[in-house]
Amino acid sequence: MIRILHTADVHLDSPLKSLAFQDPDLRERVQTASRTAFTRIVNSAFEKDAAALLIAGDLFDGAARSAQTVAFLMVQLERLRERGIRVFYIKGNHDAENPLTGELALPDNVHVFDGRGGKIQLAENVWIHGVSFANRHAPESLLPKFPAPVAGTINIAMLHTSLMGAAGHDLYAPCTVGDLTAARFDYWALGHVHRRQVHSREPWIVMPGTPQGRDIGETGPKSATLLTIDKAINIEEVPTSAVEFLRLRIDATDTDNDDALRNRLKRTLQDTARNLVSDSAVVRLELTGRTHCRWQMLRDQDVWQDNAAQYARSTGTLWLDKVVFNLSDTAEPGQSATDELADIMKGIREESGFSEDCRTEIEGIVQELTKQQRDRLLPDEAVMDQLAQRLAADGAERILAQMKGAMS
Repeated sequence: MIRILHTADVHLDSPLKSLAFQDPDLRERVQTASRTAFTRIVNSAFEKDAAALLIAGDLFDGAARSAQTVAFLMVQLERLRERGIRVFYIKGNHDAENPLTGELALPDNVHVFDGRGGKIQLAENVWIHGVSFANRHAPESLLPKFPAPVAGTINIAMLHTSLMGAAGHDLYAPCTVGDLTAARFDYWALGHVHRRQVHSREPWIVMPGTPQGRDIGETGPKSATLLTIDKAINIEEVPTSAVEFLRLRIDATDTDNDDALRNRLKRTLQDTARNLVSDSAVVRLELTGRTHCRWQMLRDQDVWQDNAAQYARSTGTLWLDKVVFNLSDTAEPGQSATDELADIMKGIREESGFSEDCRTEIEGIVQELTKQQRDRLLPDEAVMDQLAQRLAADGAERILAQMKGAMS
């Protein structure tokens, strides 16, 4: 029986992003979260008596250099060497642009597959195949570069790919599940997409996901994948994340007063903390449902934000990202003075001159951001227009909330 750990998209020292990290205590806890996750992978290799660790791309995060990152990585790889655990590594798109991957003299237990592809024998009946990215972009399939499976043995293939595309990920080394199945390997150790997915069981086609989420778009506990090879291949998840991001929805329906809603908030957060898989979590709360207190709650958003933040922190493991208010009013619809004002503001927002003014304001603000932040926030003109419309609508909602709350 042979055990192998499979991970990908470690993105060592990639910063985690959330408004919650303005809290200095939380920032100190998670500033090295990706290192903690990788250390847990190494520790799991010891605990599970693994013969090898597969790193299916993006061990590094972009072009950033760091002597501390190098020192940390070397210590972990040498720990694996001391225990006789081999490491097989393919370069992903982020690794290909990082100068460290070409400069490091890695320990002799580490095999880095190059862009030409190759195979290495792990055990008498197990072969590891892999192809690295030769540069940052891989617009064509890398499958033709894989050597043929070795007959009569277990063949594991490592590939960094978006398959046929995934939300939030560029199309790299495109291929289909059918293409991978037809290649006749027993296990495909994939990387690139940060959400864990098991695409097939015959053969196994596994995207392990990132071992440490980086923002609210990568929710839930993260893990590596453990293969156990006996007469067949079986897999299981191994928890890795130091901090996880969570979205919680709380129904405010039937909460007749502020005390009732506060109690529901506290109970939900306490239950979440008790069932937490990772050490800590950053939580985004969404308040939903129908309540006659809707306008007062919208008016007093800062108060509810502060309350939720205190309740989260009191658990010792949760921090608040923000509260999203998605509430409906229990009142019957009717045309009031504030309804008329809402119609007027809607008409103003639809005027071209108002839209241009909003765009000008936003353009002035984004100049304070770095180019990388601007590229991420406003990748094209259409997104700029959508942002301007959304901010204007949110502003109108806040004005109406102030008025209706005061009149209640």
